Amino acid sequence: MWSNDVCPKKAAIYTANQGAGHFHLGSIEQVKGAAIPGGDIVWASFPCQDLSLAGKMGGLAASRSGLFWQWLRVLDEMPAKPAVIALENVVGLLSANGGADFHLLYEALRARSYKVGPMLLDARLWVPQSRPRVFIVAAREDIDTTALEDNGPNWLHPDPVRKAIAPLDDIVFWSMPRPNKRPKALSDIIEWDAPVFDKTRADTLLSLVAPKHQELLDKLPRHQRAVFPGYRRTRNGKQVLELRFDDLSGCLRTAEGGSSCQFLLLHENGEWTARKITTREAARIMGAPERYRLSTSYNESYNAMGDAVVVPVVKHLVDHLFIPLCTAANHHALQPAKPAPRVRLIA
Repeated sequence: MWSNDVCPKKAAIYTANQGAGHFHLGSIEQVKGAAIPGGDIVWASFPCQDLSLAGKMGGLAASRSGLFWQWLRVLDEMPAKPAVIALENVVGLLSANGGADFHLLYEALRARSYKVGPMLLDARLWVPQSRPRVFIVAAREDIDTTALEDNGPNWLHPDPVRKAIAPLDDIVFWSMPRPNKRPKALSDIIEWDAPVFDKTRADTLLSLVAPKHQELLDKLPRHQRAVFPGYRRTRNGKQVLELRFDDLSGCLRTAEGGSSCQFLLLHENGEWTARKITTREAARIMGAPERYRLSTSYNESYNAMGDAVVVPVVKHLVDHLFIPLCTAANHHALQPAKPAPRVRLIA
């Protein structure tokens, strides 16, 4: 019903796919809550740069991730409280400033009469990408959510979540079914005919592979077709290409998030080639359909995908949590008001 982002390049890709009628381009600092149409769910994927391990870890007091407080102001200005609030960010949200930032966020939502349940979902359960993210789902206190809760932690609450919530005594443990095994591996979605680097550039990239990883590459059977994604990292003052060997993409990131582009080493017919991950591959590991429109600019498309949320992860939340929560909220709203109890005073 309404959407906002400050980046014109991401806005162009978004509106090309979703339409421009409901999109507002500009800083959230200029958004007024009273102007936003009412809806059941308010979602915020606020900036992660100050919470990411790849960033400076300034937390919610820093300029980028601190825009959470502007979002909260907008929420306060809305004429009616939404039934459900959903927040998404990197795992660092749970541990920033020794966990104090998460507790501030939690207390802010509790003060607004929401019951709060954090979860950690890794996209690898749905798509061939390792992408752990924190999802905080909050429901208005007047909504009966008991059918959607567990009595304690479950698969949605691994150690980082349990550590973050340890000092809190009224956390909601949301319950959802664990998804089936992901249907595809990274090698299944690769564009094997995409252009590759010339030999000089490929050899330069291959020379950055750590010796232990090179040993594993050397053991690969000549006939085996395989792909190994990697990021360039600085370790002990030297640049290395750190590879994955589990047929999963590393977490797709953006230059703004403090990381570099993801590279692929490709093995086919006994030969090694190298290139950057393509924008269509990036869209696929985010769960976007083949019809999804991307920019003609590589960097614009790559950054848009790196800042996005994984489609089937969100769909799992929609099917198993958001829709049931909204149904419960609407059922509550339709219930007739109970008459005031009749009290007899006995002297």
